[in-house]
Amino acid sequence: MAQRSRPAGSRRVQVLVLCFLVHVATGVELSVNNHNDDFTLITSPGSLISLSCLAQNSSQAEELLWYRGDNRVDLKDGNKENISNICISPVSESDNGVAFTCRLVRDRAVQVSVLLDVRFPPSTGEDESIQIEEGKDVNLICNAKSNPQGQTTWYKNNAILTLQEHYQVHQTSEVFQLSITKVQESDNGTYTCEVKSSCGDSSKNFHLIVEDKKPAFPMEAIIAAAVVVALTVLFGIVAQREKIFKV
Repeated sequence: MAQRSRPAGSRRVQVLVLCFLVHVATGVELSVNNHNDDFTLITSPGSLISLSCLAQNSSQAEELLWYRGDNRVDLKDGNKENISNICISPVSESDNGVAFTCRLVRDRAVQVSVLLDVRFPPSTGEDESIQIEEGKDVNLICNAKSNPQGQTTWYKNNAILTLQEHYQVHQTSEVFQLSITKVQESDNGTYTCEVKSSCGDSSKNFHLIVEDKKPAFPMEAIIAAAVVVALTVLFGIVAQREKIFKV
């Protein structure tokens, strides 16, 4: 006996019922620190942050997960059901731009993320003394990671550096570099990298010492060779005189 095919209307009803059941199952909402949507949290290094995730609109116990970026956070058994708390202590510069996300176990599309905006000033490091031979190239590198990103100004002997043909400035989000090509004696002096941001400022000095260009052949080697030649000639003359006296 041939099996009857189900009417198209019946299939539509089944699809609608399924969608309704999915909606009911995923009607749970999450909130983190009373935020139902993703948000950004401004903080600073060394501080302590407490994040609390709460499952709402559920008639049953809900299991929760926490992630730091793509990595799952280990939670104790009593810290997973309906409400879950994590602490970040101390906050570090490496946490800047990292998202902490709370997810529902039975539907991980239900989630709330917290993006950390860690504010910190630039730190350019210790002063340097650089010796360079005249005619060579030199790079003065100033590492100045900060959030928000700082702006840099270069000085020479406490005056704003006037960019000449053989000066070039390069900048990324963390590195500021002054390149001097074919260094001249007039390039002697103290160069200062000053970085300013809304969180603070920092500066670093480079004491550049330009040395005279060395000859292609070291004078010491030339003098030593000349002495050897002179002694060889002298010994040769002495040897010849001894032969003459013997005759």
